[in-house]
Amino acid sequence: MTTSRGHRRPFAQVDVFGTAPCLGNPLAVVLDADGMTDEQMQRFARWTNLSETTFLLPPTRPGADYRVRIFTASGELPFAGHPTLGSCHAWATRQPGPVGPRVVQECAAGLVELRLAEGRYAFAAPPLVRQGPVDDGLRAALARGLDLAPGQLRDAQWVDNGPGWVAVLLGSAEEVLQVPTPPATLPPLGVVGPQPPGAAHQFEVRAFFPGGGQVVEDPVTGSLNAGLAQWLIDSGRAPEHYVARQGTVVGADGRVTVDRDEHGTTWVGGAVADCVRGEVSV
Repeated sequence: MTTSRGHRRPFAQVDVFGTAPCLGNPLAVVLDADGMTDEQMQRFARWTNLSETTFLLPPTRPGADYRVRIFTASGELPFAGHPTLGSCHAWATRQPGPVGPRVVQECAAGLVELRLAEGRYAFAAPPLVRQGPVDDGLRAALARGLDLAPGQLRDAQWVDNGPGWVAVLLGSAEEVLQVPTPPATLPPLGVVGPQPPGAAHQFEVRAFFPGGGQVVEDPVTGSLNAGLAQWLIDSGRAPEHYVARQGTVVGADGRVTVDRDEHGTTWVGGAVADCVRGEVSV
């Protein structure tokens, strides 16, 4: 009903990619956003103070199961990884019957396919809108910004599927954990390095993005891991099935699973845990 306090809407806060609840990347989901204006969505996303807040709506394109709009505190995103997995989980838990094994999400970037396997959803990695080596000037700026010694930066590539990601490959997971927060003058940045043989996961990942004059380290990042997977597998640096760890430095414990199927599609998945269920007034 509508009151002076606003419209009561079902709400969930979920944790994505964590090895246990509250160890991944949190996401706020308004499960019935029908009738909300852009201004209301932006205001609520700013209020949640999370990296992203999503709003679920009826689909408008044939074949889609639901539509999602994804907002940060400062604007709308066409696509993001952990909001895709978290929104799909929140939507699925409200359906009257079983869901899957295939779900199609509509978002500003188009239709995104998800699949359910072993109780977890994974999304099909979107195509890269920018890829290939960075130029010499940016490569030098990346080395300076991460305080790398000569030879530490093994490679640097654009792996941009929308947010603007550039990726740096280092020689080891330990080197990844030691890099400082880069300056805000650099683009959204992913840093990746291999774990030693026999480790439970194959890569260590960190993600940094500038905003408001400062740089934030993201706990666990679906879009970055999707771009990294396409680069690392295509270049022969990673197997077609692997697990990456992310969030160690910021107190999270995220696991991202990567699988490339026989058709060449790269699937990026992880666990989603319910943390809060109820209603919000917006």
